[in-house]
Amino acid sequence: MARSLVDLLFHHAAEHPGRTAYRFLVSGDGDGEVRTVSYARLAERARAVAAWLQDRGLTGSRALLMYPPGLEFVSAYLGCLAAGVVAVPGVPPRGRAHDHRALTRMRRLTADAEATVVLGDHEVVTGLDALAEHLPEPAGPTTRVATEDIPDELAAAWREPGLGPGTVAFLQYTSGSTSAPRGVMVTHGNLLDNERVITERLGHTPDVLAAYDHELFVSWLPVYHDMGLIGPVLNTVYTGATSTLFSPLDFLRRPRRWLDAVSRYRPHTSGAPNFAYELALRHASPDVLDGLDLSRWRVAFNGAEPVRAATLRRFADTFAPAGFRPEALNPCYGLAEATLMVTAGPVGAPPTLLRADDEGPHSGAADAAAVGTGRPGPGLTVVIADPETHAELPDGEVGEIRVGGPSVAQGYWRNALATRETFRAGVNGREGRFLRTGDLGFLRGGELFVTGRLKDLIVVDGRNHYPQDLELTAETAHPALRPGCTAAFAVDAGADGERAALVAETAPEAAGEAEKITDVVRGALADAHGLAVRDVVLVRPGTIPKTSSGKIQRHACRAAFLDGALSRIDAPPAG
Repeated sequence: MARSLVDLLFHHAAEHPGRTAYRFLVSGDGDGEVRTVSYARLAERARAVAAWLQDRGLTGSRALLMYPPGLEFVSAYLGCLAAGVVAVPGVPPRGRAHDHRALTRMRRLTADAEATVVLGDHEVVTGLDALAEHLPEPAGPTTRVATEDIPDELAAAWREPGLGPGTVAFLQYTSGSTSAPRGVMVTHGNLLDNERVITERLGHTPDVLAAYDHELFVSWLPVYHDMGLIGPVLNTVYTGATSTLFSPLDFLRRPRRWLDAVSRYRPHTSGAPNFAYELALRHASPDVLDGLDLSRWRVAFNGAEPVRAATLRRFADTFAPAGFRPEALNPCYGLAEATLMVTAGPVGAPPTLLRADDEGPHSGAADAAAVGTGRPGPGLTVVIADPETHAELPDGEVGEIRVGGPSVAQGYWRNALATRETFRAGVNGREGRFLRTGDLGFLRGGELFVTGRLKDLIVVDGRNHYPQDLELTAETAHPALRPGCTAAFAVDAGADGERAALVAETAPEAAGEAEKITDVVRGALADAHGLAVRDVVLVRPGTIPKTSSGKIQRHACRAAFLDGALSRIDAPPAG
């Protein structure tokens, strides 16, 4: 029986050494340069990295992984696991505009994790050497090494580190959409259990893999984030399949690359947050549709941010001529504190959509208000509880989503108080401890519907408004607003109490129509939600703060709004 993903990697390397584990599209295009790594080669490189770490006595310590998109990250991550070193995936600096944010995050991660070694490629390590004076020294000078320089011959010196299910495999730092990032301690047991959940929920059975010639995933998702790492990268190793990866930047530069890759490599599974489906829709010209064959795409998962019923409907309708089937759409729910996946819909069934004024499910009407994210994976328990009294709530009532089971991580690194508050919650009448997700939702017939974040609720005149609902209404009200780049939040209006404000990114050339655009948005919010918005502010692209995984940081945006620090399109650019 496998004790870790490393055991499974070495098993697959022995059973089918020549099978491609991963291919990487260097430019994001299948007809460009493609790099591949076989299971035998991946196992050799993982052992070599592991032996290098072991030779330096680093077993049990933390290693910060700083890699650009590519295959080198995978062998380094697996090498850490094979050495008993705790991996800490990070975001390397890239470009002048990103340097300050990435450097700040790196300094925070290095210090918090007490990392004693930084692994990267040549380019990253050279850049970090130049920035060394800005980095903390948690326990003496931090070693930085380009793993390409670690020789293959070291693989023979690898030693079994004696891993157990309770051994911490890596620290997954949370996105920090509502607070400072925290390092989630994910054990080898957590990883194996959640890979089992993903495999079961997404239908990655041996028979299915064989029917797809082991082509499992196409993914551009960032590998330093749980959705891109635990899903496409590690489920590939878990199942012994083949997956195609490329850079998230290449997807953002040309969104059609995602569907081109799905069409070319014909995987069973591919997916992304909701905003990516919207970007694909915006670029769905007739010539794009003519060149696609999406008929083999069986699971199109959608998670990590609110799933929009309108997006699901339009995506299915738009790409039907390319062979896409609506039953492939698979909304899911998860979080880093539960390793990744908690719920997902049944494979081959269309998503469950509920109208706000309807007691039952229906199939695709435009006025759907809630999207079902499926049932919990085997071994996981989802309970809806009153966040104040901790009482379990009946079906249909909105409360805090709480999760129990072996996929739930050990806690937060070096933060006993937050661990106790988040991972050790009770639910009245239920045995055991539960993870407080901070997310709101309800259960209906065993299926989970996610409605929002506990701390993001906007309460105006005694009525609750979920910010993502207001953001969706605003974005669909006028084409000038960028999808996934809108933030709604509450502000204190003095004697009038709490009021809603909305900040939205749009192109600078829209400045001449700013008043018209804001009037349209205000009208749409009034019509759809009966809400008079205190402020609608249009800002330049890139202004709204986001987490490393692309989630809107509403609290940071609210702070910038109150400080007058937003880059408005009707104001001259700073500097």
